[in-house]
Amino acid sequence: MRLRPCIDIHDGKVKQIVGSSLSDAKNAPAQNFVSEKDADTFASIYRERNLPGGHIILLNKKGTPEYEKDKEQATKALAAFPGGMQVGGGITPESAGVWLRAGASHVIVTSFVFQEGRLDRERLAELLAVTGKKHLVLDLSCRRQRDGRYVVVTDRWQKATDLVVDGETLEDLSASADEFLVHAADVEGKRGGVEEDLVAILGAFARKTGFPVTYAGGVHALEDLTLLKKASGSALDVTVGSALDLFGGSLSLDALERACR
Repeated sequence: MRLRPCIDIHDGKVKQIVGSSLSDAKNAPAQNFVSEKDADTFASIYRERNLPGGHIILLNKKGTPEYEKDKEQATKALAAFPGGMQVGGGITPESAGVWLRAGASHVIVTSFVFQEGRLDRERLAELLAVTGKKHLVLDLSCRRQRDGRYVVVTDRWQKATDLVVDGETLEDLSASADEFLVHAADVEGKRGGVEEDLVAILGAFARKTGFPVTYAGGVHALEDLTLLKKASGSALDVTVGSALDLFGGSLSLDALERACR
C-alpha cells in the first residue's frame, strides 16, 4: 500500500472540505480546514519525503474567477514538485497538455468524458490523443445507490451517471488509463471510516490485475488503514486528507507513512 498525498484547492486556498457539501450554488461547502499557506508548501513537504503520485484537485467550477485562483495555486505546487503530482478538476483536451507541460505527471479526469450521465467514448478518445494512456488517471469517484450499487458521480460529485463501479467496468476502462482514483463521495471529509463494500470491489479488481487504484474517503485513524488493507488484500493505495495533521487533523504524517509501509 502506497500513501498518495493530496492538495485540495478551493477559492484559491488549500482546504479540506466535506465532499458531499460541494455545490454550484452560492452556499459555501462545509470546511474542515483552510490553510494560510500556499499549495507549494505542501508539495515541497511531499517532495522532501519522497511521496510521489499524489493529486492536486481544483474544486471550483471551471470558468469562474475562483477556478482561476485555484489554477494559480496548482501551478505553484507543480513547480515545487515537478513530475511528482497529478492534477484534476476541469480537465479538457485543451488544458490537459498545458498541465502536463507545467509539470504534472498525469491529468485526472471525470466530467469531460461523460455527457448526459453516460460515458462518452469519443470524448475519452479525444483526451487520450493528447495525454496517451500513461498520463491519464480516470477519476471514478462514486456514491452508493439505494440498490447497493456504486455509480460514478461527476461535476464535483453532484450528478450521478449510469456507470456502475464494478469489476467489469474497471477492467474495461483500465485499457484507457494508467491509474484509477476513487473517492467514496458519501464519506469524503467526514472522518467516519472507510466505505468497506467499495473497498472490497476495488481491492478485488486490483488484486486480480495489478492495476493501480487509489482509494480516498473516511480514513481518520490507523485502524482504518488496517481495515482497508484487510478488505482490499493490501492491493489499494490510499489518500488521507482531513484527518492528517498537515490539515488540522490528529493523524500524523509520520505514523501514516509507517503504517502504509
